[in-house]
Parts: sequence; structure tokens; C-alpha cells
Amino acid sequence: MSLEQSILICDQVNPTLNEILEKNGLKITYEPEITPEQISEKIENFDVVIVRSRTKITKDLIDKANKCKIIARVGVGLDNIDQDAAKEKGIRVINAVEGAMNAVAELVIGLMLSLAREIPRADREVRNGNWIKKELMGTELRGKYLGIVGMGNIGKRLGRLAKALNMNIIGFDVMPIDDEFSKEVGLMKTDLDTLLASSDYVSLHVPLLDSTKHMINTTKINSMKNTAKIINTSRGGVIDEEALYDALKNGHLGGAALDVFEVEPATSNKLATLPNFISTPHMGAQTKEAQSLAANVIAEKIIQILRGVI
Repeated sequence: MSLEQSILICDQVNPTLNEILEKNGLKITYEPEITPEQISEKIENFDVVIVRSRTKITKDLIDKANKCKIIARVGVGLDNIDQDAAKEKGIRVINAVEGAMNAVAELVIGLMLSLAREIPRADREVRNGNWIKKELMGTELRGKYLGIVGMGNIGKRLGRLAKALNMNIIGFDVMPIDDEFSKEVGLMKTDLDTLLASSDYVSLHVPLLDSTKHMINTTKINSMKNTAKIINTSRGGVIDEEALYDALKNGHLGGAALDVFEVEPATSNKLATLPNFISTPHMGAQTKEAQSLAANVIAEKIIQILRGVI
């Protein structure tokens, strides 16, 4: 049975998403550069709204979305969608955490290796004509303790990859951690404070909520080893960036790598002036494979919801 609902796609997405939806009879309006003002004018005409991270779906927009049944995020985080307003209006909010799982975990591994071996610095110096081999005495990941904060799909995937590198895995989550997975990777379950104090590397995988806003602050950083390194590929507000800057500058933390920032684009963030800091432009899920998988996942969920299957 062909569907006939109308869909507004507000951000650039993998073409697979459009193809699957159109094959099922859905009417697609694809506007990857649409502004909030334009969305406000049009949103009342659509049954489904699809976004990535660029577009924010606020309460004001949701109040005008009188036909809308689904707001879909092609990705993981939902902090750019007012979920409370959507729930009040009876709109389903869905995401595609399955798509980004491996891509984000692999990026964390890459950032840990970059911190351990100072790869960005080595590249810059060689490009500038400097052969600084003797200055680049790195460390190995093998045998180091990796603390994973947030043991959802991405945290688990990271745990498996890190185990393959012979790292020791420490995990914390506010939800119970799966015993079978813990046995598989030799995970040591603990509280957040113990994890921070014990880890050589800490990787954050939590949503941005009131309870996680600045969960890594001056007090938490001071409890960590001064050689420890922290990686954040979740949401920028999880780390107090002022506290992080002070700790890195004053030698209270060994290094940090952030893919996400409190204000994005983070093109003038002072953290980037520090030699023990690595930044990437919120590219955790930016792989061909992840975008294709996320497109397939979201398309399937939308179709099943509209058909009344889920």
C-alpha cells in the first residue's frame, strides 16, 4: 500500500533516504539550506519533518506543526528538538543511533591515538620543515585504562574496539550495564568519581540534559590524573570548557580532544590555542557508511510508523 503523506527534509541527508521514502509514495520537499523563518512558514503543511544537527525544532515551530506526526533526527542527539513540546502535541520524535555507533567509536580511537602520539603536531611540524622526532616520545594505548561514561550503543562499540587494542575498560552509566557485555570486554563497573580518578583516558557518551550539563567541571577534572586525557564526541555542554581550558593550560590534565563544543561552529574557541588540545568539527557521524545506515534506519522507522506497525 502506497503512502501519501508529505515530508519536509530540512538538512542535507544521504540520497538513500529520499529514494526509499519516494518509492513508498511519500511526497518529499528537500530544502537542506532552509532557514528557521522558512520552516515557520511551511511546517503546518507537512506530516513528517526530518532534520540533522543544523536545524533546531523549537516549541514555536512545533506549535505551528498541526499536521505533523513525526519529527525525525538523522543521527543520535535530540537536544535540537523540543521533545516536551512534541510530546504535548502528540508528535513522535525518533532518531537513528544505530547509524552513528561505529563511526563515533572509531573517531574516539583515532583521537586517543592522536593524543597518545601527538600526530597532529607531528604533521604540522613536518609540513613546516621541522623534523622533531626526538621531541615526540609518545605512549601506547595497550594496557591503559579507558573510562567510558555512558554505556549505550556507542559506548559499547567503543568498549569492544578498545578491548581489541588491549586496553582495560572501566564503565559508568546511570542505567544498569549489561552483564553479558561486561564479561565480554572485561568491563569494570564503577561510579563516576572512581572512573575519573582511575582512568588514563575518559570518553564521554551521554546526552545533554540538565543532569549532564557541565558534569565534567573543575571539581571532577581535579580528581583526575594530571596525565589523563579526555575525549568528548557526545554534546558540547557536557564539559565546562573554561574549566577544561584552565586544567590543560596549567598542567592539571594531560590532554583533550573535542568533536563537540558548547557553541558551534567553534572556529574561535581559545581551547584551540593550546598545544595539548585537538579539535574536530562535530564530524563523529560523518562517514559514508554511517550516513547511509542512518538514512536507511530513519526511512524504515518513518514508514513503519505511518503504516501503524510501530
